[in-house]
Amino acid sequence: MAQNVAVDQLNDAEAKAELTRLADEIARANAAYHRDDAPDISDAAFDALKARNLAIEERFPHLKRADSPSEQVGAAPAEGFAKITHAVRMLSLSNAFDAEDIADFDDRIRRYLGLGANAPLAYTAEPKIDGLSLSLRYEEGRLVQAATRGDGAVGENVTANARTIADIPEEITGAPDILEVRGEVYMSHADFESLNVRQAEAGSKTFANPRNAAAGSLRQLDSNITKTRPLRFFAYAWGEISAPLADTQMGAIERLDQLGFTTNPLTRLCDGTSDMLAHYATIEQQRAGLGYDIDGVVYKVNDLDLQRRLGFRSTTPRWATAHKFPAELAWTRLEAIDIQVGRTGALSPVARLQPVTVGGVVVSNATLHNEDYITGLDSKGQSIRDGKDIRVGDWVQVYRAGDVIPKVADVDLGKRPKDAAPYEFTKVCPECGSDAIREEGDAVRRCTGGLICPAQAVENLKHFVSRAAFDIEGLGAKQVEMFYRDDQLPVKEPADIFTLATRDASNLSKLANRDGWGAKSAENLFQAIEDKRSIHFGRLLFALGIRHVGEQASNLIARTYGAWSEFTAAMDAAAGQDGPEWERLLGIDGVGEVMARSLVTAFAQGEERASIDRLTAHLDVEMAQAPSTGNSPVAGKTVVFTGTLEKMTRAEAKARAEALGAKVSGSVSAKTDLVVAGPGAGSKAKKAESLGIEMIDEDGWLDLIGEA
Repeated sequence: MAQNVAVDQLNDAEAKAELTRLADEIARANAAYHRDDAPDISDAAFDALKARNLAIEERFPHLKRADSPSEQVGAAPAEGFAKITHAVRMLSLSNAFDAEDIADFDDRIRRYLGLGANAPLAYTAEPKIDGLSLSLRYEEGRLVQAATRGDGAVGENVTANARTIADIPEEITGAPDILEVRGEVYMSHADFESLNVRQAEAGSKTFANPRNAAAGSLRQLDSNITKTRPLRFFAYAWGEISAPLADTQMGAIERLDQLGFTTNPLTRLCDGTSDMLAHYATIEQQRAGLGYDIDGVVYKVNDLDLQRRLGFRSTTPRWATAHKFPAELAWTRLEAIDIQVGRTGALSPVARLQPVTVGGVVVSNATLHNEDYITGLDSKGQSIRDGKDIRVGDWVQVYRAGDVIPKVADVDLGKRPKDAAPYEFTKVCPECGSDAIREEGDAVRRCTGGLICPAQAVENLKHFVSRAAFDIEGLGAKQVEMFYRDDQLPVKEPADIFTLATRDASNLSKLANRDGWGAKSAENLFQAIEDKRSIHFGRLLFALGIRHVGEQASNLIARTYGAWSEFTAAMDAAAGQDGPEWERLLGIDGVGEVMARSLVTAFAQGEERASIDRLTAHLDVEMAQAPSTGNSPVAGKTVVFTGTLEKMTRAEAKARAEALGAKVSGSVSAKTDLVVAGPGAGSKAKKAESLGIEMIDEDGWLDLIGEA
């Protein structure tokens, strides 16, 4: 895989492979951390995984996956607690790892807001507590509800347990009528050690670290047990609120303190990045003596009006980031190199390691880059930058932070066994035996087997049933593999899923009679499949797994064409990669030539198109609807911005238009409804004029959307 390549050096194939690896690792780690309270990787390692995933998605938006970690927060709530839907989503934070990342964070904010490099911009900086996020809802000054973060949208009702924590007041005076206070439940080092002593003396389970102890204690089904646990709470944010606490982040924190909540005394107001980094260094120096765990420093834009303007990405605010502390290095022996075959046929080398602890986590596998990275030579036999000449039996350094996790960072040539042979990358697919070739300019070797390669077929089916695609309950990765290899009820392509019940009815070997199944589970699966016969256009397109077409792009395309029949007709018309429909496809904001070619090629290839048509024959594809936007004057309209905007940045204008239900396009066509032309508008304005399309200036645009 491409995990050892910097994001700005990845090609499409490498980026795709990396996103697959990252999605799998993050999903597993998320469930272990948020749902099971048993994390198996360090916080630094987890956050760095997410940072790399986001960086790749920003550079390759067309590759964004269905199960993208950037679209998810935490994990689904565990069974045993009532569920609470958050009035305002509890989002996670983007991560930064060094001074350059912080400079980039500040620069992105300034560009978005249109602020110059020397314009004043203050931030708050506070320790990032390593605990469990909690939201406390107060109505008319009384605590009425407490909920964990869960998946960001729905959390667990832990109200009874929260009432046992001394730092959480039952009543507050002088607060807005509705106030959701958010913060972190944690346990001090001293209390953690005392708890583990008591647990051991009672013959009960001890905890691995204070974070696990805090999470496990808060999520006890018996609040009497929670009451015996020494939990603490720091307040640092808010959710739904009926009236502002203050005009600034710092003012709001001070108001929370006045209301009786414990806030962190190390929170500071910083004037720019130099002050932020200085306070980071101060906190890092004090880290060991704080008496509780922290894993970084959180920076937030201080002005709440600017926070509102900056808004949010799908799961993170633009106005905040977490500057994480560095993780660790370790040396271990490379015992083997295995080759895995991905959904697109990419052959990805995986290092099998003698297990080693890195930052409190046991590591036994590390993805490698490709054959060039392993051998240290390119296809022409020339040495490459960062090539390692990695051989089985070598002692290798494993690094689990920053840009790559986990990564083989170095090789100790002094410990190399005398009989260690240079690694020879396979030229055939280990799954189907087909030739594995490298195209010109591609660093990844790919299986040419296509539909006959079981690894590719199975991975495509797994993608098809993944959460952001069809999300069929009871049909996950394990079941896909079982059905693919089943002689009686085989599932070789997506259409086969929707004939399972019919084929089972006429089959002597019923699914209900097989190991691991029963009448109820089989019935539930068939009903779950039946429930998915009606599917949203965007989900269907994403589920097809067309190369370079991610979830976000699928939804943009769906909104552009509306109906599946209109879309397929357009793909047929654009098959020659020219003409009005080809230009229309390229005009969708976020769709470039690589993605457009991939789309029209998929629908033009006989076998692939036949498979798609067999699938859609079983489906009712729902038309894409613009989001509910009230009385928005631009809902459903296609808008093009051209020229220079003077009162807001292009990014801000685009975000505002999309929030109001408009479709933002990068080019003018007959289907364009409105062109917003600023100074310097050129060919786009002329084309709009020739087509008779309505044009307004920036002031007209602001007047138009002012009341929306």
